Amino acid sequence: PSPFRVNPKCKVADRCGGCSIQHVNYEKQLEIKQSSVIACLERIGGLDLSSVEVAPIVGMENPYYYRNKVQLPIGKNKEGKIIMGFYAKGTHSIINMEKCYIQKDINNDIFKIVREFLKRNKISIYDERNHEGLVRHIITRVGFATGEIMVCLVINGKKLARQEELIEALIKIPGMTNISLNYNLENTNVIMGGQTKTIWGQDYIIDYIGDIKYQISPISFYQVNPIQTKVIYEKALEYADLTGKETVWDLYCGIGTISLFMAGKAKQVYGVEI
Repeated sequence: PSPFRVNPKCKVADRCGGCSIQHVNYEKQLEIKQSSVIACLERIGGLDLSSVEVAPIVGMENPYYYRNKVQLPIGKNKEGKIIMGFYAKGTHSIINMEKCYIQKDINNDIFKIVREFLKRNKISIYDERNHEGLVRHIITRVGFATGEIMVCLVINGKKLARQEELIEALIKIPGMTNISLNYNLENTNVIMGGQTKTIWGQDYIIDYIGDIKYQISPISFYQVNPIQTKVIYEKALEYADLTGKETVWDLYCGIGTISLFMAGKAKQVYGVEI
């Protein structure tokens, strides 16, 4: 083994496609990421880096439990038991997961509640091979600054049997704010369909990046690592060196996280999205 090898926290890290270098110590992971940036600039960008410094990657204080959004496919194993987890790399084989070390820990409790609800009520599970079955994915979001939680089930239909029972179990979790269903009736690998219905609570959760407050719906794009998002936005603001006279264009802006972060320092900001 390399001197940089460590034992992964996760017992399925070697098979799960959610992580790829958990067996490498974190300092070496940051070096690998820096090398990747250099390789892309040279090989794809065709840049000569002999006179350009690629700064070291800015790492996290604690590189675990940092994701605020999870999208898990739900399926069945060969014995017909319900499994939930990420796909094995390069496949659509679900690696069953009891606990994930990179997502907000409360999600592990949510997945347990949903798994038991589906099993207890014999709710059909979607099979992508024949486009049959009801429940396809579970999506969760957690507001790190507010503690607000969103749970969305993606279903191959327009109705979830005994949904009041699921709601009753989920709202016992402190911070539960939105429970919704997303309808995806298409025979596709795209996770979410075009229609989402709130079945309990409000239509969004709220979170902050710095002092800026955002409303986030089940289909909103929002950075999944809020701790490092603040770090990278502050670095971008530092490099932009705005004086308050500039017009800034934020291309592919999503819900405008960078746009709003820049707006306090610029004359005007335009966010462009589809």
